[in-house]
Amino acid sequence: MSTALPLPTVAVVIPVFNEAAVLPVLFARLGAVFAAQPASCAWRAILVDDGSRDASAALIRAHAAADPRWELVELSRNFGFQAGLAAGLARAAATGADAVVTLDADLQDPPELIPELVAAWLGGAEIVRAVRRSRAERGLRRVAFDLFHRLFGSLSDYPIEANTGTFGLLGRNALAAFTALPERHRFFPGLRAWIGFTTADVLYDRQARAAGEPQQSLSRLIRYALDGIFSFSYLPLRVLTYIGLGISGLGFALALFFIVRRLLGIEIAQTGFTTLITIVTFLGGVQLIGIGILGEYLGRIYDEVKQRPVFLVKPARPPEA
Repeated sequence: MSTALPLPTVAVVIPVFNEAAVLPVLFARLGAVFAAQPASCAWRAILVDDGSRDASAALIRAHAAADPRWELVELSRNFGFQAGLAAGLARAAATGADAVVTLDADLQDPPELIPELVAAWLGGAEIVRAVRRSRAERGLRRVAFDLFHRLFGSLSDYPIEANTGTFGLLGRNALAAFTALPERHRFFPGLRAWIGFTTADVLYDRQARAAGEPQQSLSRLIRYALDGIFSFSYLPLRVLTYIGLGISGLGFALALFFIVRRLLGIEIAQTGFTTLITIVTFLGGVQLIGIGILGEYLGRIYDEVKQRPVFLVKPARPPEA
């Protein structure tokens, strides 16, 4: 008499911040994916409320009460998207998930693609990246995203696939390696590339938001981009070294030029005040830029040394009578 093997558990981790307008659509679309794939996996959804100020936590709590496959992890305050993602991954690892799909709550990344990610994982890939063929953003945000991907690809010390974000899948081994990383300033695509493992790609078209407005402000996106650059590239420091060497060489050549002129008895007119001011201003600007770059690296080192937790989870509420 044969014993049926247990189905692999796939957890879908979704950070949520002020997404009450989107959540009913998310429940319906992700629930339809679960219903359409009943025999392939044991499905779970872990939604991390990152200190939402709207009804997001209440909506998730009510849905989880009606469907045990859904779970709410509520953070004590707004720690940011990457912290919410880390909290969800830690919860998935603690509950023994065989694979984790990371997904944004705004439905720009379609849940209907999840079966393809799972199929690639079952085919032997430990990491499955969802690579965007196209994206629905337009205007300044689209230009900024494209510019960042091009810039980051040329700056990074590690090969990171362009046009990828948090959407994708981590197998059990990759999940264990990822959750063991101690960084406070997290750039998910970079860390996913850094841990290695067998990787597969699935192409898709990124869609517009299902409802509401983007919750990631421009300042947060800029901070996230800087985390990616300063966490995975030493090129800014090397550029400062190259600039310093170039300016030093130019200064040495200029000094040698004036020494030779003086030895040859060639008189130099007492002029050049504008040139002097320009050179001093230029060198002062280069020094301030250099101090700023050093400060970015030093600030991140300081955050790591403090060893504060990436997130804090609220105690679970007792069930209502």
